[in-house]
Amino acid sequence: MLEKVVIANRGEIALRILRACRELGIKTVAVHSTVDRELKHVKLADESVCIGPPPSTDSYLNIPAIISAAELTDASAIHPGYGFLSENDDFAERVESSGFVFIGPTADTIRRMGDKISAKIAMQETGVPCVPGSAEPLTDDFASNSKLANEIGYPVIVKAAGGGGGRGMRVVHSDDELADSISLTRAEAMAAFNNGTLYMEKFLTTPRHIEIQVLSDTHGNAIYLAERDCSMQRRHQKVIEEAPAPGLTEEERKFIGTRCTDACKMIGYRGAGTFEFLYENGEFYFIEMNTRVQVEHPVTEYITGIDIVKQQLLIAAGEALSITQDDVKITGHAMECRLNAEDSDSFITSPGKITRYHSAGGFGVRVDSHIYSGYTVPPNYDSMIGKLITHGEDRATAIRRMQGALQEMIIDGIKTNIPLQLRLMADAEFGKGQVDIHYLERLLESQK
Repeated sequence: MLEKVVIANRGEIALRILRACRELGIKTVAVHSTVDRELKHVKLADESVCIGPPPSTDSYLNIPAIISAAELTDASAIHPGYGFLSENDDFAERVESSGFVFIGPTADTIRRMGDKISAKIAMQETGVPCVPGSAEPLTDDFASNSKLANEIGYPVIVKAAGGGGGRGMRVVHSDDELADSISLTRAEAMAAFNNGTLYMEKFLTTPRHIEIQVLSDTHGNAIYLAERDCSMQRRHQKVIEEAPAPGLTEEERKFIGTRCTDACKMIGYRGAGTFEFLYENGEFYFIEMNTRVQVEHPVTEYITGIDIVKQQLLIAAGEALSITQDDVKITGHAMECRLNAEDSDSFITSPGKITRYHSAGGFGVRVDSHIYSGYTVPPNYDSMIGKLITHGEDRATAIRRMQGALQEMIIDGIKTNIPLQLRLMADAEFGKGQVDIHYLERLLESQK
């Protein structure tokens, strides 16, 4: 077992990792910026090390500082959480070359799956269905790009090969828009990811976002933990996640899950990961693989009873999976609402001091959050301050519990998106299930 783990992250995921380490008897080191000294996990960790000033580039993205903290505290491993350096192949490589265990896949795997073109090629080789699109990077030749777009069929979407987080993508409806769209997306990709490589895919008009959670060890074992539906999105950012996906059959689940685990074995995947798909008219289309733990992992934990973060730690320690595919059973339905420090109408972020805080509770309610009364939400990072998760014997029960839990939550001193989440829980179309990824933006536009 790993003896001491550096938690190279902040907020609720850092606290989540700390709790899993405690259960396994692993000591923890919290690294933090100067503005994050009062974070809950920093206070609870066995040791803490300040790694720099508030800007992420000088702290949570500062690779030498994080590795130095591991050396200083004589740690054995580093857990990157999600975001920041979690999918940075250079970080993974430097962690392991420095003699520490990287709690995640190898640098080569991260590199391969991080490039959307190479990831798509790998998936096609293992029979994972993909969105129709370009097999090679786009060039600057308009004639060849136009020919490709017309072969795929408009509308198409131009995407950055190294993109993520909803950036570096643009929908194109005709040849008239194509050249400018490619030029603008390439410039955006260079600015955001320092990688101007682009590719083109068919733009699906009413897809759902379905993702498959996998666990894969270094002994040739891989399992899938059912699926999540993350279709309620705004600007490609998830707002609500649930598991299992409404309306998906056991046959569909087995079909796509088996292909994902086959892919894990082929690429030698290690740890927890997520295959993301667009799902339309009964067909799955691979879009990317996230080589880390997901924000929405609690809904999968609720319906399967499997602690995904503990499994990450055990796999990183070299242990074989103790769970087989036959052991994975789905029980009930789980719902997750992301809680953000932002105005529910304008979506403007709302940092500041939390003057009063009361957490929701009750049967089937889970709160993953690092905030507390007196905590100051800094303006330097992502606005998410926690996640509210509910579980019930069916989807309707999970929604009703979520409505009650949202009403119980008290977070004073800052604005939050709780009013928006309450509106969405009461929305008739969401209640029916199977809303597509564009539904929330259409709904918000109609309410202006």
